[in-house]
Amino acid sequence: MTETIRTLHTSLLTPVELTAIRSLLDDAFDGDFSDEDWDHGLGGMHTLVHDAGGELVAHGSVIMRRVTHGGRSGRSYRIGYVEALAVRADRRRQGLGGRVMDALEEVIGRAYEFGALSASDEGAALYRSRGWRLWEGRIQGLGPDGVVSFPEEEGSTFVLGEAPDPAGALAFDWRDGDVL
Repeated sequence: MTETIRTLHTSLLTPVELTAIRSLLDDAFDGDFSDEDWDHGLGGMHTLVHDAGGELVAHGSVIMRRVTHGGRSGRSYRIGYVEALAVRADRRRQGLGGRVMDALEEVIGRAYEFGALSASDEGAALYRSRGWRLWEGRIQGLGPDGVVSFPEEEGSTFVLGEAPDPAGALAFDWRDGDVL
């Protein structure tokens, strides 16, 4: 089959495309894709893969996030965070996730200091095979009341590129729903 791949900003997506993306994500995550999850994937660059008939078969986005490292003496990084990666069930294991990641990783490499994502157990093998490294340090969020630790995210957060030393924590900007 011949697929078409496009990468474009959220602002350039039509209402029909946004509806198709949300439907794909709802189906791919078996209805466990919340409104907050949807919001997290907007405002950045999207890669869409359509089959020869024009049906959306895969999607992913990379959005800008701020992450600090090293506490008070550390620094803030502008990173590309991968969100909303999904492949239609009948098209999985055909390389489409890798094609989406090719495009998203190009965006990360050109626009951000490094990349990050939170992987499911099922998705971790894909990311490892592409050179993403498991973050071995602590994971935190900069919440309204200060720093919040997320030990449950340790072991599922991956980085790509020149990430800082894992001896210090990565503290992600706060957002509604799941912070990571």
